[in-house]
Amino acid sequence: MKALKSLALASVLGAGLTSGAAQAADELTLQLKWVTQGQFAGYYVAEDKGFYDEEGLDVTIKPGGPDIAPPQVIAGGGADVIIDWMPSALASREKGVPLVNIAQPFKKSGMMLTCLKESGITSPEDFKGRTLGVWFFGNEYPFLSWMSHLGIPTDGSDGGVTVLKQGFNVDPLLQKQADCISTMTYNEYWQVIDAGIPEEDLIVFKYEDQGVATLEDGLYVLESSLEDPAMVDKLTRFVKASMKGWAYAAEHPEEAAEIVLENDATGAQTEKHQIRMVGEINKLVDGSDGTLDMSAYERTVKSLLSGGSDPVITKEPEGATSTAVTDKL
Repeated sequence: MKALKSLALASVLGAGLTSGAAQAADELTLQLKWVTQGQFAGYYVAEDKGFYDEEGLDVTIKPGGPDIAPPQVIAGGGADVIIDWMPSALASREKGVPLVNIAQPFKKSGMMLTCLKESGITSPEDFKGRTLGVWFFGNEYPFLSWMSHLGIPTDGSDGGVTVLKQGFNVDPLLQKQADCISTMTYNEYWQVIDAGIPEEDLIVFKYEDQGVATLEDGLYVLESSLEDPAMVDKLTRFVKASMKGWAYAAEHPEEAAEIVLENDATGAQTEKHQIRMVGEINKLVDGSDGTLDMSAYERTVKSLLSGGSDPVITKEPEGATSTAVTDKL
């Protein structure tokens, strides 16, 4: 009888320990580059489908916004991992924030300039003397690099362009305040279409097609995170689960869009737009396993360095990427 009681007690204690272990998931905070939308479907899917749970992680996903700069958030201790575009990350690194790219879910750039055909613009050479809408807060770097490649000043001088600081909307094009505006293949371009301007009345210039594309949504941490083996292990599990989320989103775009909508506390997104966005985003992820293509990295660096008298970065970055995580996937 005593043996049976001991066995029962051991069973109860064992169950308690198991329960405690299940609750002791490793916490990790991810700061998004923008608001909750299909651009980040893979992460929300990984959370919803339990992929993070399977890796023993308790992930907090923090939406971004127009007044949130991910490099500042992580520098201030508000996140463990951030999503940022490489031009912004490398510029931040040169300014003293030791960001390191640990994974690159997006293989391709979705950035482009969208112009009204009635403006008469048919090629990038026609930008001279025009007003172009440009996003800032770190998103201006690809544009400035492109203009440098074209030899077009951005100060509004003769032979240059006038830069309109564009809000994160398409109003300058709709109200004809700008000849062209910044758009993404998965978002603002379709906002223009939905506003009633048909595709045949537009002309687009994709950064990818112009040979000046720079890498976009990558995962970045501070250098100090990679000095801690336990943190590297946590990050490895995070990237593994996240890429599983992206693979699921590629196979189930409509479900992925629904999951995004369920996590949108603002209620500002529509189902039609999010389904379309996830579909376009999947083209940019393009089956990525998270590994950074070093040739794409070198192309990005070269583009940012060759900015004439005002380059985005002034020297070749050192230690800006690491395979410490993706080597373990």
